[in-house]
Amino acid sequence: MKGIKIYFMTMLAVLLACGSVAAELEDRIVAVVNSEIITMRELNQSFEPYAKGIQTTYKGNDLEGVLEYNKKIFLQRMIDQILIENEAKKAGKNFTTIKDEEVMAVIMDMLTKNNMSMDAYLKKLASEGKTLRAVKKDISEQMLRMRVLRSEVQSKIVVTDEEIGEYYDKHRSNYEGKEAVHIRQIFLPAPVSQGQKSRENVRAQARQLYERILKGESFEMLASQYSKEPAAAQGGDIGFVERGAMMPNVEKAAFEMPVGQVSDVIETEMGFHIVMVVDKRGEGLKSTSEVRNEIKAKIENEKASQKYDEWIEGIRKKSFIDIRY
Repeated sequence: MKGIKIYFMTMLAVLLACGSVAAELEDRIVAVVNSEIITMRELNQSFEPYAKGIQTTYKGNDLEGVLEYNKKIFLQRMIDQILIENEAKKAGKNFTTIKDEEVMAVIMDMLTKNNMSMDAYLKKLASEGKTLRAVKKDISEQMLRMRVLRSEVQSKIVVTDEEIGEYYDKHRSNYEGKEAVHIRQIFLPAPVSQGQKSRENVRAQARQLYERILKGESFEMLASQYSKEPAAAQGGDIGFVERGAMMPNVEKAAFEMPVGQVSDVIETEMGFHIVMVVDKRGEGLKSTSEVRNEIKAKIENEKASQKYDEWIEGIRKKSFIDIRY
């Protein structure tokens, strides 16, 4: 009897020790950003919905590798979000306030477009292990990010009439009235030269974004957050693009889809694209005044990409960032 008691006491001690180690691992710090910390528990909880999406859509044979790769990317996103929030706070209280009604307006617009009631949406979230509160937090963060980008990057970009004229003269042959399509794009670079494994990781991320769009998330917000091209700061808005200017696979999808439709993930030798058609126009001679806004947008996109890279890099350099994951 005494032996049995000792055995159970020993097992209890082992279980308690394991529990203590697990809790310690969950609470360990994975990143320090200025005066704020990110714990493994916070990273796991925030990444969980995205991990489920990857597990559902990924068809390869290296799921653990894909999850680990995407978790590191997600950690960088959390770090950048803290930096952006800090910059927003410096700009003043009113700037940082994303009102609940603004967030709900985004959600209600999404429900309207998908002919879905709030009750049905809540049930859908529950089935996916999500909550409305988590969704609202995500949307609020995206809106704050876009607001900061527009204030700190886009608002400081100036395009002169001289620049527009020079661009038009240099690209005059591009404005001879060809058929054009106005698109938004999410682009995740993954050149063939990087290897198959790397492309598989990026393909899984692209599929996850596509699934989120199908579920009603804002294309513009996802583009601003994940797309890796100059137009990301404008929600992926590339403007009008004429035939012959895009990669064949992307062009085929863009010109064949009706206005308002979103393409499936398109694979090219440069990476993975998701395209939304905003508008179309047919052939016809275009004057300088007709293409002025289009040219201005292209120049702004080029400048925005450079300025954003400089801006975020400058913030990182002046911030204390210690990644321990």
